[in-house]
Amino acid sequence: MNKSRDLNKSDLTDAVEDHPVATGVGAVAGGVAGGVMGGAAAGAAVGGLTGPVGAAIGAAAGAIAGGLMGAGAGKALNPTAEDTYWRENYTARPYVTGDASYDDYGPAYRYGVDAYSRYPGKSFDEVDDDLSREWSTARGTSSLDWDRAKHATRDAWHRVSDAVERATPGDSDRDGK
Repeated sequence: MNKSRDLNKSDLTDAVEDHPVATGVGAVAGGVAGGVMGGAAAGAAVGGLTGPVGAAIGAAAGAIAGGLMGAGAGKALNPTAEDTYWRENYTARPYVTGDASYDDYGPAYRYGVDAYSRYPGKSFDEVDDDLSREWSTARGTSSLDWDRAKHATRDAWHRVSDAVERATPGDSDRDGK
């Protein structure tokens, strides 16, 4: 017999605090749902030009297209894969000093991955001031001040942004690529 347990607010809060990147993954999941709904609405609008049957077909086609774009973005954001990548490659980055460990830079990379999903449609430069203010809370045990952490955070932001852009058509981050 499978017993289920109702989650209360503290269960959810603890889960998010234990896994700060979970909010970013949730945001991408929300983007998938938004992509489906937005695609359905756009498809229905186009299909509406040909009557009710066209609207239904257009809504279905739009939902599928929106879902595929959202799913591509969701696959592009894998916090575990990002952590593994940065753990293996951080020492080769030009901003990393010889005395710093991954324990110093890891929180900044995770912060960049999470921040990208918390600020959809924004560039890093547009949210830099917000990220700077929030770094003291997000940094955990990192010894980096924002002036040093910023480079790793930006690096992770752009890596995720580029992966999402490869998974979806267009210039989603407006960087000209």
